[in-house]
Amino acid sequence: MKKIIYHVATTVDGYIAHTDGKADTGFAHEGDHVTDYINSLQEDYSAVIMGRSTYEYGYQFGLEKGRPAYANMPNYVFSSSLDFPTFEGLKIVREDTVSFVRELKMDEGKPIYLCGGGRFAAHLFEHQLIDELLLKVNPVLFGNGIRLFETVKEYEVALKLLDQKVYENGVMLQRYKIEY
Repeated sequence: MKKIIYHVATTVDGYIAHTDGKADTGFAHEGDHVTDYINSLQEDYSAVIMGRSTYEYGYQFGLEKGRPAYANMPNYVFSSSLDFPTFEGLKIVREDTVSFVRELKMDEGKPIYLCGGGRFAAHLFEHQLIDELLLKVNPVLFGNGIRLFETVKEYEVALKLLDQKVYENGVMLQRYKIEY
């Protein structure tokens, strides 16, 4: 069975973006952690899943509507409102998210990359579909913004630290197993 890994940049206080959805300030965009992230995308995952807002966020970086955000693996965007022709490598999933993701996990192979965002991750978390967190913790506090799990009301779930790495620029990569 494939694991789903929520691989995401976050602040020390648990925000993945500012209130307006932007992540262009506050996060370290240069350094060895970026190289490790790009290598991970090339080597560690069999597919990527994301919500509509995360997919549309890519437009400001040149992503064209209907094109996969990550060309080296199948892309699944979960949205009931996106409606445009798609190219090979991208599927817009409109049906039951939980059933589709459970089916996707049934295959053997490399993990699935949960690209985000906070609402979509919260939905998967509430259904206990995320297996690991791979957090790129940036040495910054936002105070508000889009949370790691945006809509989860109250929870207490144990995490088991599997690995960690500290980069020169202060970014910490922390891998946790979620123990529901």
